Amino acid sequence: MLKIRLSRHGAKKRPFFHIVVAEHTRCRDGQFVEKVGTYNPMLQKTDAQRINLNTDRIKYWLGVGAQPTDRVAKFLGDANLIAKRQYRATPIKSLPKAKAQERLKAAAEAAAAPAESAPAPAAPAAEAPAA
Repeated sequence: MLKIRLSRHGAKKRPFFHIVVAEHTRCRDGQFVEKVGTYNPMLQKTDAQRINLNTDRIKYWLGVGAQPTDRVAKFLGDANLIAKRQYRATPIKSLPKAKAQERLKAAAEAAAAPAESAPAPAAPAAEAPAA
């Protein structure tokens, strides 16, 4: 199975990545089939040289059946080579459990109840004529 993935290069604390097509069993920085782009995370997001893609070769490898990794799929989605993947903001497991949700609901109702039953402020009395 072929993967389109990142291969790390560059110095310590100065990352630079090659976007490569490699067999999924190969190590991250090991042997690859073809280099199809580069990614430099040290550049600004608006810089044109941050991500370079060889779109013709990427289309070929996607047609042959190569699967992009999540990060590369984001790059390809931004370049309109594949459909963008949808990600949920937070997983369902991180939601509060049933009892905690009941406590939150009760607290919200308690906070809303006094505001509704509070008396309206009294209208200011007419000023007495000055003597």
